[in-house]
Amino acid sequence: MSKIVIALGGNALQTKGSEPTADAQLHTVRKTCERIAEISEQGHELAIVHGNGPQVGRIVLASETAKDVTPSMPFDVCGAMSQGYIGYQLQQSLKYALGIRNKNYPVLTVVTQVIVDEKDPGFDKPAKPIGPFYLQEEAKRLEEEKGYHMMEDAGRGFRRVVASPMPRRIVEIQAIRDLWSSSIVISCGGGGIPVVERADGTLEGVAAVIDKDFAAELLAENVDADILMILTEVEKVAINWGSVDQTFLDHMSLKAAAKYVEEGQFAPGSMLPKVEAAMKFVRSYPNKKAIITSLDKALEALEGKAGTVVTFA
Repeated sequence: MSKIVIALGGNALQTKGSEPTADAQLHTVRKTCERIAEISEQGHELAIVHGNGPQVGRIVLASETAKDVTPSMPFDVCGAMSQGYIGYQLQQSLKYALGIRNKNYPVLTVVTQVIVDEKDPGFDKPAKPIGPFYLQEEAKRLEEEKGYHMMEDAGRGFRRVVASPMPRRIVEIQAIRDLWSSSIVISCGGGGIPVVERADGTLEGVAAVIDKDFAAELLAENVDADILMILTEVEKVAINWGSVDQTFLDHMSLKAAAKYVEEGQFAPGSMLPKVEAAMKFVRSYPNKKAIITSLDKALEALEGKAGTVVTFA
């Protein structure tokens, strides 16, 4: 059996078109955890990383809206809040899904800090979408009134974008390693709380969102995982997306993936970071693989019956 780090996309936490409430999210999370429990039931060892783009955006929005009633919270604190409540829903739901399968071991959340470089170019060009979608007119108003950076997101509308530096080091990695053999650990939620390390060793939170796929890749390296599994809305990666020549891929070598990236085949903020994270993992570990697929096809993908497998050659 394999050691697997699973990166959950936004659709694993909230169904498209559902109300952006905690109850609606919990309903989706329960279904997600059924799928994760199926994988665990096969004997695989798991760790889970999740995104937080919509959730942290709403937390920030709520905090800023209520600033005349109670002080607004810094961005990094809002990220920590999102880790806590998403992790709580995942660990509660997964614990139940495992329990009905007679697998009674701990599921827990580690509030995780991830060190980034203060000079990372990601701070100069905000590109990570967070929060809800807006019409173009609404987006323009938010840019003028609040100074937000707004960007069109894969044809679905406009969203606020924030800095997205690359993850360099997971602060709590030793604790995660120590817990691995006895628990399923949910960590690096939302990519981890981005912090910079000062000369005296202190850590300081910064206003950014680390891409969860890159954080999951770093975690997979750090725990010596066999497979990095990135779960998203589609079963397979496609090239020529949306055209008559659209082609779904069963396999990508590192060389082929690099060619497709250079051609601009994958949308930034959507499929591109998933492919790049998969490439980074197999570049570091040529004898291992990454899988990009949908939540519903995850178990089949592990059996070689679905998904896009990314390998060194």
